[in-house]
Amino acid sequence: MEEDEAVRLERARAEVNSLKEEIKKLSLVKRDKTMQEVASAEGPLRAIRKPPKTKLCGILRGHFGKVHAMHWGGDLQSLVSASQDGKLIIWNSITANKIAAFPLKSAFVLSCAFEQSVGELVACGGLDNMCSVYKRSQDPDTAPVELVAHEGYISSCRFIGEEQILTGSGDTTCILWDINNGSIVSTFSQHEGNVLSLSLSPTNTNLFMTGSTDTMAKIWDIREGKCVQTHTGHESDINSVDFFPDGQAFGTGSDDCTCRLYDMRCFGEINKFGSDSFDAKCHAIAFSQSGRLLFAGYDDCNTYAWDTLSDGTSTCFQLPHPHTDRVSCLGVNNQGDAICTGSWDTTLKIWA
Repeated sequence: MEEDEAVRLERARAEVNSLKEEIKKLSLVKRDKTMQEVASAEGPLRAIRKPPKTKLCGILRGHFGKVHAMHWGGDLQSLVSASQDGKLIIWNSITANKIAAFPLKSAFVLSCAFEQSVGELVACGGLDNMCSVYKRSQDPDTAPVELVAHEGYISSCRFIGEEQILTGSGDTTCILWDINNGSIVSTFSQHEGNVLSLSLSPTNTNLFMTGSTDTMAKIWDIREGKCVQTHTGHESDINSVDFFPDGQAFGTGSDDCTCRLYDMRCFGEINKFGSDSFDAKCHAIAFSQSGRLLFAGYDDCNTYAWDTLSDGTSTCFQLPHPHTDRVSCLGVNNQGDAICTGSWDTTLKIWA
């Protein structure tokens, strides 16, 4: 009986390996050309778009430490930022005024998030290993909801509606939380290194993606509670990830000085942004509303725009008036008409 079971198990393993090989072959068939090959060919994709007229509209001053994270609110003009000065600040991006400021228990905050549907909740996390959730209208001295379970720093967080939030951590895991009772809904733990960033699918509420120090980007299905795709190619930490607007592709930014574009349908990399002479590390990325541009912030103080339909060897343009220190975070608002960058120089800048 035991021998029969062992035979069946071996047969099942062989079948799984055979299916993996078939999937790999089909993936290679679909991945017939890279974007560089298409863009280099004669045709309408050859010309790189002209830079839009982008101007600096405002500078948000109020932090006294390195700005590590920012996130736009769903109302198009509010945004939240987190700094090493131990403050979480909600801003009006048009007037450059503070709407609210929350003192944090730990000054070493690395991430923040703005709830998108109602806009009443903000959250942050860092080296204290917990995610703190605040109500926008609450008294600054009122204690936040504290979500505690991670064994490493909180690198990223994003709300999934008003009742749930997703966190990524240096303990290699992501956790989906129920905010109301502070309990864990699901734990995702298939990375081999620290999770540095996460992004929610804009078209499928059940999917999110992560980037890690293990140099891999992973797509996760909340319903299944596991990774459904793993993408490789980077040679160093993936610091930032962002879904393409149609939800079928995603971008990554890395310490290997490149940004990359992956297509989930062909299960592979379709473009690479950077060259041998480009030696700045990328710390933050975000797509324009159309997906034609990929904005990327670097440790050389600049924010560049890459044309996703180019061969990826040269930038399309760079934003004027660079920061004076590393660009640590950036984001495009939901309407696509403004971009915000945050920096270790303690400021945030708004372009439109």
